[in-house]
Amino acid sequence: MAPLDERAWPSVLDIVKDDLQRLERFDMSRADKQKLAAWKELLSSTGNVMASAQCNTSLATALGATQENVDLAITRPSVDDMLTRRISDSMDGADLCSNLAVLAAACNANPVILLKYPGNYVFKGLGVTLESASLSRRLSNAGMTGTCVPGAIDMLLKIDDYYARKFAHLVEQLNRIEEGDGTLLDNCAAVWFQDVSDGCARNLNNLPIIQAGSAGGYFKTGWAVNVDDGSPDLTTGNSEITCSEGTSDQVDAISQETGTDPSLAGAPINKYYCNLMNALGVKAGADGFPARGGSGPVTHFGMYDRTEDFIGGGTNPPAIHDPGEFTALKANS
Repeated sequence: MAPLDERAWPSVLDIVKDDLQRLERFDMSRADKQKLAAWKELLSSTGNVMASAQCNTSLATALGATQENVDLAITRPSVDDMLTRRISDSMDGADLCSNLAVLAAACNANPVILLKYPGNYVFKGLGVTLESASLSRRLSNAGMTGTCVPGAIDMLLKIDDYYARKFAHLVEQLNRIEEGDGTLLDNCAAVWFQDVSDGCARNLNNLPIIQAGSAGGYFKTGWAVNVDDGSPDLTTGNSEITCSEGTSDQVDAISQETGTDPSLAGAPINKYYCNLMNALGVKAGADGFPARGGSGPVTHFGMYDRTEDFIGGGTNPPAIHDPGEFTALKANS
């Protein structure tokens, strides 16, 4: 009989971790919550890194997350750009970065993994000739006013389409890896959102956010949630008030005329960050801000939660007007 391969079996720590995460989703007394917290602390001290049983070389190879491909992405002469450059028939440079993130998640290398696309980048492989930061303002430079670049909206839509396809790839890879009773995707929250809602107005209200995965059952899935009593019709935003056919060809980002009017959507993104941190088990101090050694839920995050507070460049005193998380996003709401 061939010897058993221990890598094919989940560790005891993984099994206990899954059980504790499942228990956390049930209502229980204060005493039971304290006991559960003690178990989690003991588990943490027993092993700081609890990786999936599939955290091995075979998974890295299957994902294409190899040193050879990394070297190819970095050193190969390019006629396009590093992100859209083909590494294989099914993977470009951006996919390779996503696959490395999936491997890190499977190995539990870090509870938070951030993939940030460059804010100032020329997507030559998409046929886009201008860098994305200026293009988000519909201009050919970093200014705030001027004449629209011809075809600016079409180029922005082409970049957004690329982002959507890359996020779909990331989610697909996370969902292919079995973990516990489900998949790696079930036990995490893969989130896609942008730097700002409208690149011209530089505002944050009505920021489109897509999340896949329930973070172990903390979040609802399969829903489109309109939080904070926002307008049921958000198609009246002004992101295409300039530079589209039949509209003005003059950009004025200083006036804040583009983007969604705050009266239609004003939910602060800070509250969503509170959701994410509470799903991760982050604790807050007495002031509600995340703190090492905290004991309560996170209710405060960031400096401002209203666009008008930081519109002058962050000179107003820090203020969180609407603390707490979005309860409408939670699975038990």
